Amino acid sequence: MSTTLEKIEFALAPADPERLANLCGPFDDNIKQIERRLGVEITYRNHDVKVVGKALNANAARTIIKQLYIETQPVKGKAADILPDQVHLAIQESKVLEQGAHEQASFHKTINIKTKRGVVKPRGENQTNYVTNILTNDISFGIGPAGTGKTYLAVACAVDALERQEVRRILLTRPAVEAGEKLGFLPGDLSQKVDPYLRPLYDALFEMLGFEKVERLIERNVIEIAPLAYMRGRTLNDAFVILDESQNTTVEQMKMFLTRIGFNTKAVVTGDITQVDLPRHIKSGLRHAIEVLPNVEEIGFSFFQAEDVVRHPVVARIVQAYEAFEQHEQAQELAIKRKREAARAAKAEENHGSDS
Repeated sequence: MSTTLEKIEFALAPADPERLANLCGPFDDNIKQIERRLGVEITYRNHDVKVVGKALNANAARTIIKQLYIETQPVKGKAADILPDQVHLAIQESKVLEQGAHEQASFHKTINIKTKRGVVKPRGENQTNYVTNILTNDISFGIGPAGTGKTYLAVACAVDALERQEVRRILLTRPAVEAGEKLGFLPGDLSQKVDPYLRPLYDALFEMLGFEKVERLIERNVIEIAPLAYMRGRTLNDAFVILDESQNTTVEQMKMFLTRIGFNTKAVVTGDITQVDLPRHIKSGLRHAIEVLPNVEEIGFSFFQAEDVVRHPVVARIVQAYEAFEQHEQAQELAIKRKREAARAAKAEENHGSDS
């Protein structure tokens, strides 16, 4: 994949200082959003604009700027404002981010983050497809057994997006559902009670950014880690959001989370539908989402198998053993059900014969 930078120069016409000011936004916020999203550098003097970046992105930036300048045409003698939402939609409609992500994925350079363990790269076809889905879709689901890298890769993508200033913040969340034990008696406030549930997310961040940097970013609210209950009523803009352990959401919670997504926000939902800790009578929001959302545009699904486990080899064998046992149990239950149905049918036929 070529990394050659291209310089594009053009002029905005007709010249109008008020229209130019509305295009750029307060403190050049609109220009900065285009720079951040497309990875380009934009400078201007009067109405002469210069864009520097990869050819695909630089050309897209020129098209977007010209289009937005047209939208500033005066209405009743006053130049129209350009809002951040309009900038976001113009970038989305250009499809440049999708093209760039596909190009990136095709060269297997989807992630390039230096951590204490070196560069994070997807392993195997399913992990590569998962990362590609994250890059090319607004909402991505990673579904599969423990140890397949779902959460780790999602956090890596979030860190990558933050480091490249594609988003302003990272938000990590998960439902606070006990895995078979009751923790309500523990001392402390709500934040301290739910902290153990969020530990895997902290661990991934510490490994990629270091303890001190993560603590500083949390203090500045650049990184926010919170239980899912805190998401209600919010609109999440300019963020990378990860919902972990989503198999423990209810249908209502999953819908609530997915409808929080705002402009310039990516969401990744991870979970393992074989490890649901909800009461038996409550349907998992993740299972429901798999049934409802597979054909919705801008939503991608990645499914992992036991073969994708990247922990100790025994973990993959444990997952396979549980899968085989569950399949055997299901087959037995089906056989018993069919036997009972056959017995009921025979009894009904016998009763019918005696009545006649």
